[in-house]
Amino acid sequence: MSSPTQTNKIMEVIRQDILLGKLTPGQKLVVADLKEHYQVGASPIREALVQLSWKKYVKFAPQKGCWVAPVSVEELTDLFNAHQLISHELLRKAIVQGDEAWELNILTSYHKLSRLNPTSDDVDLSEWEQRHGDFHIAILSGSNSPVLLDLYLDIYEQLKRYRHIWLSKLRDSDSRYNDDGEHEALMKAVLDRDIELAQTILNNHSKNAVSSVSPYL
Repeated sequence: MSSPTQTNKIMEVIRQDILLGKLTPGQKLVVADLKEHYQVGASPIREALVQLSWKKYVKFAPQKGCWVAPVSVEELTDLFNAHQLISHELLRKAIVQGDEAWELNILTSYHKLSRLNPTSDDVDLSEWEQRHGDFHIAILSGSNSPVLLDLYLDIYEQLKRYRHIWLSKLRDSDSRYNDDGEHEALMKAVLDRDIELAQTILNNHSKNAVSSVSPYL
């Protein structure tokens, strides 16, 4: 059996290759091929694939093998609807229960996000993606609902794969996502404790993201 550190390391490498499109949706994953490509033993490869199946990045079929999880407009729509239901409830709870430390965390995460422009030619899109996720999680973390937040993070992780498919198609900086002030408006509505406005902004923000991704599936 391989060490947890080795398994986690190769799992992250394979996950990144899936996100970057080096391993494409529906592609069969053969342990022997992955072993040669990544220059590691079969055991950490198998363990990494099992863990990635838990995270919905790969799928196993009995007696048939393993594939990169497929993508579809139908799944994206279903994920989006689940995301909306959970994030709206978390947002409501956070606005009602969030304290001063929560507010400061939102301000800090927004500042970090605003420092990167995803339409810039030299932007690190992976770093922007990380800061973007941190900002949204900072807002919802004030909900004091760890079970619901875990469900949200699971769905967010699956949506991340769709977002990366979209980003990988938009190499031209002029065609990339521009939030048009949505993140700032969301931050202000949340800090003003305006639940209805914050939920409306979040809803429109998510719809814009889904409509942008769908044509590339």
